[in-house]
Amino acid sequence: MKKGTVIALIIAVLLIAFIPLFLLKDAQFGGSDDAGSNVVEEVDAGYEAWAAPVLEEIIGGELPGEVESMLFCVQTGIGVGILAFFMGRFVERKKQGRGE
Repeated sequence: MKKGTVIALIIAVLLIAFIPLFLLKDAQFGGSDDAGSNVVEEVDAGYEAWAAPVLEEIIGGELPGEVESMLFCVQTGIGVGILAFFMGRFVERKKQGRGE
């Protein structure tokens, strides 16, 4: 890719990410968990969950938001590490096959 194309794509990504924050000042950006919970309450107001998160059962309460974020980041890091490992293996295998 040419340098100009890369710069244009980076600018486009930044604009897509930051324009909604400035144009929609009073908007609430909720997650899919919140949206799903709201739909379930609309469909069946008496619904009771039949399972609970394991860690919340162990500690006897809800996890703080910071801990949830940390666990999500650890999970993401593990997934990226696994993907990078296998991608590296495939690249090296391809290089060894060509004799480089």
